Amino acid sequence: MITYRHSSQDITPDQLRGFFEGWPNPPTPETHLRLLEGSDEVVIAIDEDTGAVVGFITAITDRVLSAYIPFLEVLPEYRGRGIGSELVRRMLDRLDGLYMVDLLCDKQLIAFYERFGMRGATGAMLRNYKYQAGPRGSDRGGATG
Repeated sequence: MITYRHSSQDITPDQLRGFFEGWPNPPTPETHLRLLEGSDEVVIAIDEDTGAVVGFITAITDRVLSAYIPFLEVLPEYRGRGIGSELVRRMLDRLDGLYMVDLLCDKQLIAFYERFGMRGATGAMLRNYKYQAGPRGSDRGGATG
């Protein structure tokens, strides 16, 4: 059975294995936990039979007008079960009442988000791939010089 939490409390790095599929330099489970803890809103999907985190979504928000959803991911072996859709629904419920909720995604994923009332848009981004695994020293509590 899949259950959903709105907090990373009691989540350990060992529960966060297998995410960031296809990333050449993925964050460690320890860095992944730090990004969950540092997000303003999270929804985490847990397989109660195994205790593993199988999906998550995060948001950063000013809690006044806007929010940005940087991450939505479901482990490959759990895809196709509606977990991603449930994570999005729960996050949009948490962000209800804001003027704008934005995210960037690949073009082929826009139709997925349109099911939740979102629209495709043009955006811009900056990627510092040398920090894809997190800032230097990120597993020690912060970036170092």
